[in-house]
Parts: sequence; structure tokens; C-alpha cells
Amino acid sequence: MPLSAPDLRPYLEELERFADGQLSAAEQEAFEARLETDPALYQAYQQYEQLTADLRWVAGHETLYQRLLALDRRLDQRQEALSRVRRRQRQQQSRWGVGVAAAVLALLGLWLLWRPTAPSAATTWKRYYQPEAALPDSVVRETQRPLLAEAMRHYREGEFPPALQALRRIPTSAIGQDTLTYYNGIFLLSQNEPEQIQAAQPFLRRVATQPGSPLAGRARYHLGMAYWRNQQTTAARNTLRAVSNDPRNPYQEAARRVLRSRVLKD
Repeated sequence: MPLSAPDLRPYLEELERFADGQLSAAEQEAFEARLETDPALYQAYQQYEQLTADLRWVAGHETLYQRLLALDRRLDQRQEALSRVRRRQRQQQSRWGVGVAAAVLALLGLWLLWRPTAPSAATTWKRYYQPEAALPDSVVRETQRPLLAEAMRHYREGEFPPALQALRRIPTSAIGQDTLTYYNGIFLLSQNEPEQIQAAQPFLRRVATQPGSPLAGRARYHLGMAYWRNQQTTAARNTLRAVSNDPRNPYQEAARRVLRSRVLKD
């Protein structure tokens, strides 16, 4: 007889706070410990992860549709603005003469050319993000694990979709499950696209909540950076603060650098 799906309602508020990074460090450690000992909570967490992944997939398509509508509106607004500028230019030329209008346009062009521009959010994130290195050849052992070697080669060359395809063909018996899960998240996050960043979060969160995994600390740093890139500022700040307080985490200084810069403002 198939097992019934776990009831999420007793755990829903707690799962949402955990997923959004709203737990304190002590609460997060207690919650992660319960995941290892409470089967009902762990099943509810797995179902919640699948549910949120499905919702993000639907939301991604709706977001794309809304972005296209917004782009159409901006193009219409820009066309209307250009028409207003041209009408004003003709009025100025008729009132003040061609020479005065040309001088004004020249000054306007210089201002547009030399005005300071703020760096984009993607540029700022890329400045602080410290990518994960590919597995070394001594670990990969190409003759024994050719698919893993292929995935890491594509990753080093910045070819992330082919790297992900090769990684997903590797059987779990060839390398640890947490390593496969971790690099699934890393390859998705490295593409630096909104949908891939959202898709990376469940993989990284799954590894980060495995205290026995040597990759848990690393996954927590990349999860925090994924939160930041996805504009989940509070979750990013809480997650990176936990990394900065962990002296065993190789990304401790990278997390501190982000927090010192105060780029994670609400």
C-alpha cells in the first residue's frame, strides 16, 4: 500500500522561516539536527522543497511574461518621450534659432556621455562572488570516471550547460551523492541567470543542511550568494553571517568581505 504524503501544516511556518533564512544561528542548528532525527519533519521538508521548486518553475514563466509586458510598456514610453523631445526641439529651433538649439543638444549629449553610472546589481554581485574550483585531476581520475572529467573540463572552460549535462549522467555509485548535489547547484549558479539561480538553491540548501558532509560549509556560502543574487536580502545576510562566524569554512573571509561592504542593504 503506498505511503500517504506527509501533512505539511504542522511544520509549514517553521519550514518557511528556515527556507527564507529567518532562523537565528541557534534555531537553524536545532532545526538541522531535527531533520536528522525526525522522519516526519524530514519528509515534510522534502515535500516542501519539491512544492517550492514547482512553484518557482511556474513563477519563472509568469515572471518572463510580466517582463515582456513591462518591456513593451517601456518601449512605448520611450517612443512617446522621443516624440516629445523632437517637438520641443522644433519649438526651440523656431524660437531661438538653429545655433542655440544645436548648442543645447551638444551640451545634453556631453552630459549623457560623461555622467556617472552606478554599477548594475549583476556587476556588483560578480565582484564579490568567489566561484568554486573544479575538482582536481587527482580526485576526478579520468580513466575511471570519464563523465566526471568531462563535466569538470566544461566547468573550467566556462561551458556550464554542457557541464551540467555531463554531471547528470554520472551514476551515484561513481561519486558521493552530496558531491553530485553540490556541483549541480554550483553549475546552475555559475550561469548567473534568474531561473538557474532559483533552481540552484534547493541543491545547495540540501547539502548545507547535512552537517556530516564536508561540503556543507561551502554549500552554505554559495546558498547565501544565490539568495543575494535573487534579491532575497535578509536570507542572504543571515546565511553569510553564519559563514563568517565559522572559522572552519574556507569561504569565511569571502563572506566577511560581502558583509563589510554593506551591499546587502534592505
